[in-house]
Parts: sequence; structure tokens; C-alpha cells
Amino acid sequence: MRVLMFGWEFPPVVSGGLGTACYGITKALTGLGNHVLFVMPRIELSRPFPLLTLISASDILNDASEIKGPFAQESSFLPSNLPFLPPSLSGPIILRPYLRAGQSGGEYLGPSDWPAESYLAAGEGYGVDLFAEVCRYGEAGGLIAARETFDVIHGHDWMTVPAGLAARQKSGKPFILHIHSLEYDRSGEEVNEGIFELERLGMEEADRIIAVSHYTKKMIVSRYGIPPEKIFVVYNAMNQREAGETCHIRRTGDDKVVLFMGRITFQKGPDYFIDAAARVLKEMPEVTFIMAGSGDMMPRMVERVAELKIGKRFHFTGFLQGPQVEEAMALADLYVMPSVSEPFGLAPLEAMMYDVPVIISRQSGVSEVLKHALKVDFWDVDELANKMIAVLKYPPLAGELVERAREELKNLRWEKAALKILEVYKV
Repeated sequence: MRVLMFGWEFPPVVSGGLGTACYGITKALTGLGNHVLFVMPRIELSRPFPLLTLISASDILNDASEIKGPFAQESSFLPSNLPFLPPSLSGPIILRPYLRAGQSGGEYLGPSDWPAESYLAAGEGYGVDLFAEVCRYGEAGGLIAARETFDVIHGHDWMTVPAGLAARQKSGKPFILHIHSLEYDRSGEEVNEGIFELERLGMEEADRIIAVSHYTKKMIVSRYGIPPEKIFVVYNAMNQREAGETCHIRRTGDDKVVLFMGRITFQKGPDYFIDAAARVLKEMPEVTFIMAGSGDMMPRMVERVAELKIGKRFHFTGFLQGPQVEEAMALADLYVMPSVSEPFGLAPLEAMMYDVPVIISRQSGVSEVLKHALKVDFWDVDELANKMIAVLKYPPLAGELVERAREELKNLRWEKAALKILEVYKV
């Protein structure tokens, strides 16, 4: 089978779990003999493997001999209230919604006289001009579909909706929309209406939907009104051998280390982690807490640590990648994911690969597959603190969690996920 797949990040260029998931899915699909044409906004450094063809949407637009006009005006299936920029926008397509601390708003800012409604506020966690870039990516999707041969279209999350629908319009092939995260996960009740409408449109128009958990499937049904029979749950996975091959760091010393790693945003619950840390330090003052990541809540979290007077035992590392992630995981005695709303959550699986016990939010998709991990409600700071203390104080408990995790990881393979995805393709 030939799969035309649309995504916006691919290792080693990764800003979140989506890139890791896209890599695992495509590698597993190609390992089963399928050819994947993976369309990126632009191609930076990459690690292609057999039967994977990487396509740069930016190059497709640049090479097009004639572009009739902005994609949004040509395609009636796009919401009329979405803000798009003029068709003169040029240069590489930038789909990078998550800004790191210190960035002013993305790599490509564009003319200063574009209408204000064309910009997404940086405080919402998205880069400026993002809708315009989604528009251009969608236009490239139609051009690519006109020249390539494929059997099915697979798009990852809302930014690929215009591209996926354009490809279906050109080819007549089925469009599968893979939901890794929803605007309600990222923003709670303060959703960006444009993104919400594009998500809903994509799910209404898609031939089938893949959700990364039953937690996400329920949200799609309740928030977006999508029939449940249209939605298929396929869990994410992890390849355990990858950790064994890369983990060369071993921690020294007796002080315990508790790690939070993720975007420092509303969705990830960093404030609950900090409040629980303050409670732990009252009983175990020798514990060190690390918050790895960046996001719009970073300044507020730094202030909160100062208010609680725990700065000497609390460290902010900023965004980590590659060997830095390896080092942080290898140093940790405990990994905590207190997410307010987490469609799945790959980071706990990564921690488990390093034999780090984990505590996860019950409001997460990964809690459906980790039967033996410690779980808490994100808002219950006292329970979170008590479970942290229990793992840190009692090595037999930590050891039992690690042993159970090794067994659970054996069942979470991308190959199993790929087989289920192939079943969805054929429905």
C-alpha cells in the first residue's frame, strides 16, 4: 500500500510527541512493506529509511509554474471565518506552533502591514501567521496529490486538514485524520475558535478518524459531535531497545531527583507539579526537582517557585533535545506527568525505558495502557505529593514499578499500532 501522509515534524526536528509518533508509525508501516510518502512543510535534517519518501511542501510550491491564488479562496470546504494572509506570502512553509522561551513569534514574521486578525497571539502558544502557513501547506497538498500515486491519505492533527482534504479532492482517495491532541487539551475552555472550527471540519469531512486513546475518542464525540463509530482507537507505542542503545549516563550521589519534562503550558499541569514539590520538600528537604521544557507559563512558574521559597531545590532547564533528554531521564529517580488533559502522553513511556518509575495523571490516554503505574487526579496535589514521597522513600515500591513497567512496555510496540492503522485504512 502507498500512503500519502501529512505531518509537520519528523525527527531529529521535534518540538513534541507528535514527531516521535510520526517516526514510529512511518517506520513500522514501511517495515511491514508499505510505501509512505511523508509530506513535511520543509525538509531539514532527516533520518529516512527504506520505503519512506520525504517530500518538502515548500519545494513543491516554489517549483509550481502557476499558483492561481490563496488556497482558502479556492476551497469551499475551509471555514469562512479563518484568517488567511495574502497570496504573496513566499519562502519556506513554517508550521511550528509551539514557541520556546525567548522566541518572539516564529522564524518568519512577514510584512508588518498584514491584518492583525491574521496573527495568533503568542500567549496562546502558537506562532504568528500560522493560519497562513496552514493555508500554503494545504495548497501544496493538492499539488502533490495531482502528481503522486497513492492509495490512502493520512493526516496528523488539525494543521494537516486543508492538505488532506485538498489531496482527497484531487485524488478521490480516502482521508484518515489522526488526532494526537485537541484544542480543548491544549487550551481548556479558552479555545482558539479558528483552530476548533478547523478541527471539527476535518473530523466531519474525514472518511475515518484515528484517536490515540479512548479518552480522546470520548472528547471528540462530546465536544465535536462526531459519531463514535467513525472513530478508531490506536494507542501510541515505544521501542524499548532504543533506550538501551543510547543510555550511557549513570547518576551518582544519594540525593533523589524528580523530573517533569514537557511544555510548560496549561495542558501539562506544571503548577500542580510545583505545589506538590513544595509539600514533598517539607518532609524530604534533600530532594531535587527538575522542570525541563519551555512554554507560556514559564515566567509564572519561576515566580511560583520563588514564592514557595524552594528555588534551591528546583531547577528549570529550558527546552531539551537529543542527548540532553537522555541525560535528564538517566538522572531521574521519578518522573511525574500531572497533565490536565493528555490525549496520550509518550514521555512516561520514555521514562520507563530508562527504568524510571512514573506517576501519571488519570486524565491521560496513557493511563489506559499502563495498568500498574501510579495514577493521580491532576488537581489532587496532596495525593501527588504523598505518592512522590512513597516512591522516593521506599526502594521496593520503586523497584516493583520498574519491573511492572518493563512487562507493560513489551506490549506497546509501533508494529502493533501499524497493523491497527492498516485495518483502519481498509475499513
